[in-house]
Amino acid sequence: MRKTRTAPKTSIAYRKVGTALAVAVALAAYPALIRDAYAFKLFGIRLWGSDEPEVEVTNPVSYSVTLNAPDADKSLRSSLENSSLLLADKDKPASGDLGLLIKARDDRDRLIAALYENARYGGIVSVTVAGTNVDALPPNPVFDHSAPVPVVITVTPGPVFTLGAVRLEGDVTGRNLEDYGLTTGGDAGSLAIIRAGNKLIDDLKAEGRPLAKLTKREAVANHATNTVDITMGAEGGPIAPLGEVAVKGEKTVDGDFIRRYSRLNGGEPYSPEKLRKASDRLRQLGVFSSLTIKEAGTLARDGSIPLTIEVSEGKHRYFGVGAQYSTTEGIGLQGYWGHRNLFGKAESLRIEGAVSRLGEASSVEGMDYSAGITFTKPGMFNPRTTFKTSLIAKTEHPDTYEARSITGAAGFSYELNDTDTASAGLEVQWTDTEDAFGKNQYLTTSIPLEFVRDTRDDKLNPTEGFRASIAAKPSYEALNGTFFSSFEGSLTGYKGFGAEDRLVMAGKLSGGVLVGGSELQDIPTTRRFYAGGGGSVRGYSYQEISPYNNAGDATGGRSYIVSSVEARIKLTETIGIVPFIDAGVVSPDMAPDFSDIRAGAGIGLRYATPFGPLRLDVAMPLKKYEDGNSFGIYAGIGQSF
Repeated sequence: MRKTRTAPKTSIAYRKVGTALAVAVALAAYPALIRDAYAFKLFGIRLWGSDEPEVEVTNPVSYSVTLNAPDADKSLRSSLENSSLLLADKDKPASGDLGLLIKARDDRDRLIAALYENARYGGIVSVTVAGTNVDALPPNPVFDHSAPVPVVITVTPGPVFTLGAVRLEGDVTGRNLEDYGLTTGGDAGSLAIIRAGNKLIDDLKAEGRPLAKLTKREAVANHATNTVDITMGAEGGPIAPLGEVAVKGEKTVDGDFIRRYSRLNGGEPYSPEKLRKASDRLRQLGVFSSLTIKEAGTLARDGSIPLTIEVSEGKHRYFGVGAQYSTTEGIGLQGYWGHRNLFGKAESLRIEGAVSRLGEASSVEGMDYSAGITFTKPGMFNPRTTFKTSLIAKTEHPDTYEARSITGAAGFSYELNDTDTASAGLEVQWTDTEDAFGKNQYLTTSIPLEFVRDTRDDKLNPTEGFRASIAAKPSYEALNGTFFSSFEGSLTGYKGFGAEDRLVMAGKLSGGVLVGGSELQDIPTTRRFYAGGGGSVRGYSYQEISPYNNAGDATGGRSYIVSSVEARIKLTETIGIVPFIDAGVVSPDMAPDFSDIRAGAGIGLRYATPFGPLRLDVAMPLKKYEDGNSFGIYAGIGQSF
């Protein structure tokens, strides 16, 4: 039976609290992800295995290392420490006395490069091993091994240099120096100078000149004035269109499909941005472990620039299992199998199943089950069109209702341009529910329509841009003869601040309305609106925010508005904290009623991984329901929105 508002709740988390554990178990069973891994860490904690494989060192020599840089500021010292392999490998022995000497000499070169990166062209780096300067040691030194061999690094940073006279020659003569950070008195660090030269070439190539190259990059340090004079020259070369596109390295993926899906068509204007987008597009297919688009060094006889797409295919089959636990839902188990290249043109098939509430439900009937199969075909009629079809069956037992459903769907999405996508399809759903209106069955046919504009710089961890969507779902429920439609909109925005976007402000606003159906119960339970939970208003249970009848049963609503604001603060390269506040309201009428706004506030922890940030959020409801949760814990992969 469904739970009512008067039922006591002792939960500290909603059903997805175990996601982090599920991730760990799934990764353990996924060979493509663990093939070269020797440890798994969650939020910085190693769960199993060693960090690296044991490597046998010939004639191991232990050493100690000391870095003396008394005149270095905090930023410079950090740069020096990060550049030193002696410091990074201080717990690993060197391979013989000669190996230690070579490592010490290499470290000196690395530290000098670090000084140049920080515009310290007058700096001095001295390295001694066992008290002797590395330049004075013989080719085959012999050290005392009765104790770790002492290595001492002494760095005298010297003054900070700035840019002096700057001159551009050749096809970049007369360009605005400010656009390249080359103004007198500006940053003279070696990386800044290299970036300026690279940008000059990028801008020439953006004009359609694929053979653009630097002909001169000269930097002269003046130690009397602590300035660096720069001379850069470049040759643009001819403007050329895209030429013949070759594919190399493919095995089971059709080469013609790769060429067509890249959308690099001969005769079109050349641009580096076009090549970058083609690379991203092909990588998103998920069938390649590596991919590079190379340009020929010379033009073809027709004046075009030939291209070669070099690929290395990854494993096309994959599987995974997962487990989770929460005090309200008990134990949950999940499993999936998939194929990324079913017929040779990156068609994907995924089969998955899950069961939850093990140990919490009083009977097998009270458990939650789901099983589904999804097929996706990119480039269905043309490179911009993707076809997707699925069949999903599940049972659900949230606090607000009980439902069994079978949903079949098929549809197409079409990329209008680099940021805009439109989609349309057909969906048929049968549901058998028990909620505030009793037991009901529904058979609903819908036509989902959606338009999305996505300008985010990163889909998993954005720092700039926005994503806006508008969706309509006209529907007909056959058993009761009810026409109704849902209309929803969502807007998320992101803005980074400070160096390396160490602070990112993120906001979300979404809302929806149900139109049609003379009575609320004529609309399927699973199509009514609820809020609350990790992807909605944190601090509340899953779908806890809803209108309630006099008996304390949730009815769902006809309209909703949900908003969120987060401050994503990066503490280190991998760890961040996120204070946040969410708010939402669900109303029984088509016009939202703001008299019962529910808000939650909390703080989250983020741990960066190659597959997106791991997320752990703790939130409290600011206006909790009677007998409702006092706080919630939520875990998952990726940012909350």
